[in-house]
Amino acid sequence: MKLELEIDRESGVPLTEQIVRGVQTWISSRTTHPGAKLPSIRQFATDYGISRFPVIEAYDRLVSLGYLDSRHGSGFYVADHARPADGATGASDPRRAEEESVHIFEEFDHPGTLLKLSSGFMPEAWRDMDSLGQAIRHVSRVDTVSMIDYATPLGHPTLREHLASRIAQLGIHAEASQVLITMGASQALDLVMRYLLKHGDTIFVEDPGYFNLVGLAKLHGVKVVGIPRTRHGPDIDVLQAQLQQHRPRLMFINTVFHNPTGTIVAPPVAFRLLQLAREHRFTIVEDDIYADFQADITDRLATLDQLESVIYIGGLSKTLSSSLRIGYVVANREIVKDLADIKVLTSLGGSRFAEAVAVAMLERGMYRKYLDRLRRRMRDALGSAVQALEANGWELFERPVGGKFVWARVPRVENSERLVECGLPFGVRLAPGRHFKPTGDNTPWVRINAAFAADPRAQRLFEAAGKLED
Repeated sequence: MKLELEIDRESGVPLTEQIVRGVQTWISSRTTHPGAKLPSIRQFATDYGISRFPVIEAYDRLVSLGYLDSRHGSGFYVADHARPADGATGASDPRRAEEESVHIFEEFDHPGTLLKLSSGFMPEAWRDMDSLGQAIRHVSRVDTVSMIDYATPLGHPTLREHLASRIAQLGIHAEASQVLITMGASQALDLVMRYLLKHGDTIFVEDPGYFNLVGLAKLHGVKVVGIPRTRHGPDIDVLQAQLQQHRPRLMFINTVFHNPTGTIVAPPVAFRLLQLAREHRFTIVEDDIYADFQADITDRLATLDQLESVIYIGGLSKTLSSSLRIGYVVANREIVKDLADIKVLTSLGGSRFAEAVAVAMLERGMYRKYLDRLRRRMRDALGSAVQALEANGWELFERPVGGKFVWARVPRVENSERLVECGLPFGVRLAPGRHFKPTGDNTPWVRINAAFAADPRAQRLFEAAGKLED
């Protein structure tokens, strides 16, 4: 059987990407059925006159995404769960959920063939691989037990001391006993939700905001209310209006270098947020995962509040290493103790080895030197990205002063799906802006990771998209 796919070797879109999307469309079109066998890799390559290598990569990716099953010695078949259910629509539509899952999985498609311009990752070449290697070798020599044992529930004592010292530089006064090490900030968010929320509770999140946070909240059966993010922080007028209708247990906020707009909460907004939190008795969860990108320190909500109405979350994954998965929660001792208990119940413990490597990087001064270089590199990349976007007629939500994200749109384009389509011929993958909307509604905005914006493929996209008309 030959699949009727459109494969264009002259389009500029990598063949692997064309095959993946073509098979996805074929499966979703209901012209096939679960269990249907696909052509062999050799036959597919012969049918379309292409090399076997993009077919191998495409089939492997489709298996990873759940569209195909691989049966050893037999071939590839349409997976039983690949076809969407009948009659599903709206935010709960399984087809939408599948699409969102594909987007998330594509973030981890390394090395991949497309430029992931909306990615949250740092380019591999920007990481301090030499220092990481030195730290790993050091720990392997002097702390061999760390390679086989769990970390303690609260996390490496020395690492907690270092982190308490680091947040003290932000004006947040906490002892090491108030710091809990987690497997990335994502686990920190999950632990806080498990601890403070029950099914049916309401939380406030920023709109746009971190897409994984909304998915996590829905997993916990929590109602999500979006508060528009302005250039100065959450829209206080909308927040006050929503507080008349809802009684949120938590509000999640990026104070510095907000994902995806790159903005910073202004002091008057921060003060009013804390006033409202105390008045309406909700807790603010301050996600400060991009703190180390900031050279000139500004006040955090936890600085102003000193952890009375604020739970503070940070991490090293965005800068040091995504693989090490080092996040942390800072709160009062009672909360930290309870969160540690939940952590033990759900994951036993973290990686003692990863935590020891992070300690080595901090103690030996390698992380500080790396951050200095990274900040300079990121600042230059951000400036170049802003210049390129504006030169091609793009509109910026705000000119970010740091971090790595630019929230941008093309003035005459009302749906960012058109920008996604525009990027593919140039070998660029963009995430539509609705991925960052709590409601999933279409929006003209897209997130640009400035670290990848200097790539010639991105530059060609900026120019072409700037000429689009609705």
